[in-house]
Amino acid sequence: MRKGIQTLVVLVVVMGGWVAVVRAAAALDKLIGIHSARVMSQSMPWIAQESGLFKKHNLDFSLVFISSSGIVTAALLGGDAEMTITGGVGNVAAYMRGSTDVVFVGGVKNTMTQTLVAGGNIKKPEDLKGKKIGVSRIGGNSHYFTIQALRRFGMDATRDVQFIQTGGDPETFAAFVSGQIDVANLTPPTDALAIAKGYHYVIYGPDLKIPYAATAFVTKRSVIAKRPQVIGNFMRAMAETAKLMHTDREFVYKVLGKYLRVTDRSVLDSAYNAEIKVLEPRLTVKAESLQAILDELAATDPRAKKIKPQEMIDNRYLDEMERSGFFDALWAKK
Repeated sequence: MRKGIQTLVVLVVVMGGWVAVVRAAAALDKLIGIHSARVMSQSMPWIAQESGLFKKHNLDFSLVFISSSGIVTAALLGGDAEMTITGGVGNVAAYMRGSTDVVFVGGVKNTMTQTLVAGGNIKKPEDLKGKKIGVSRIGGNSHYFTIQALRRFGMDATRDVQFIQTGGDPETFAAFVSGQIDVANLTPPTDALAIAKGYHYVIYGPDLKIPYAATAFVTKRSVIAKRPQVIGNFMRAMAETAKLMHTDREFVYKVLGKYLRVTDRSVLDSAYNAEIKVLEPRLTVKAESLQAILDELAATDPRAKKIKPQEMIDNRYLDEMERSGFFDALWAKK
């Protein structure tokens, strides 16, 4: 009889623990996100996941990779996700075409930091003429950067070079080292990996300081209307992640090593030192970074001239974190 009671007590304890776990899991708000590049500037969800910040802010966040901001925007508009971490061009183009539900709620990087890397005798921008340049996607960040960069050196990308679409930074690097392309458009930390292998910069993007919404948090106004608290919790988690990125280099390296399989200390140092300078500590979305995209689109579509960048931005969460003292308290911590 006593053995039976003991068994029952054990079962009750086990079941009680299981129910508590289920309830805890059920209490987390599910949120699906998409990112468009496997690079340092889009690593914030990985860092938040590994540091426990999503759980801290009551979120069960799932991140999906889809190359190209245009495709990510289409997925967002189609209801496949409620938050995206991506380049701005696909979102701005969609807004211009009438999808005004799209809205920028935070920024990670408002300046382009891509680079053009090559080997052999391709050393100067003028040497790029007639060459095959690998970019992640036509119409994406890497394509846009190359157009802008070449223009600054008196070249027309549509006439002077051939673009090869690869699918992403790792794929561009693989195509480059295998000789399928002459020049690689790369982003930290992949560019540093190429330099470590003996290749060299032909155009170093950070020096050009090209304004552009290179990485931003984009959702839909309709999502905010339905789930304002959930999106607010996500933005607070990202604000804490931004602090972590700027103050805990070793943890960032650990996460990048896990997700990007880059563990060479010199490569990580080079990438981090270049990128951290332009990552927004308080997730600011700069109007000029969106205006730069509108100006580019206006060259082929006059509708872009009628749009003001401010109408694509919703700063409610950033403003709330400023007013409440959340940002100040966060950055006051050691």
